[in-house]
Amino acid sequence: MNPPDPLATSVTRARYQRISPFYDLMEGLAERRYHPWRARLWSLVRGPRVLEAGVGTGKNMPFYPLGMQITAFDLTPGMLARARKRATAINLEIDLRLGDVQALDFPDSSFDTALATFIFCSVPDPVLGLRELARVVKPGGRILLLEHMRSPNERIGRLMDLLNPLVVRMMGANINRRTVENVLKAGLKLDAVENLGMGGVFKMIVARVP
Repeated sequence: MNPPDPLATSVTRARYQRISPFYDLMEGLAERRYHPWRARLWSLVRGPRVLEAGVGTGKNMPFYPLGMQITAFDLTPGMLARARKRATAINLEIDLRLGDVQALDFPDSSFDTALATFIFCSVPDPVLGLRELARVVKPGGRILLLEHMRSPNERIGRLMDLLNPLVVRMMGANINRRTVENVLKAGLKLDAVENLGMGGVFKMIVARVP
């Protein structure tokens, strides 16, 4: 595998560092929709060792199942600082660390499940990141994703392609990623893909390490 592009990774980190102080405020309305999706995704976790990629400000923490050994990381120091505050506020014991999903500092087969919510829109090389998750999850283990991606409606999809450069500059997220296809490119097996809203833009993906 090719290593991650350091420049692209640095640019992504800088974008999210810039918006980290008001990220939760920006996402406030959207979270009303995301809450039940997050709860459902976490109900599918199999432990005991669980990895959350791209923990952000810790929005998934209220849904962590009991009795799990959870490790979570984020690319951005500003996001991670807010996640630490949230974990302290709810008395959560968790291993929080800086990390890049494209180059994980864990041995092979370290976890039973890996989970990510809304991060593969911004990972510079999403296939590389998914392959890294597959590497650190045990064979037969699950990789659970909640993501937004390019619309399957071709007319809308082309509009998303047109708007994507502007959205990336402002928000850091690509709106036209083809994440289901990327999961397959990474060598994972698809167990389920569920359309959640906006005509298939939002999806829940259950994949498995061969």
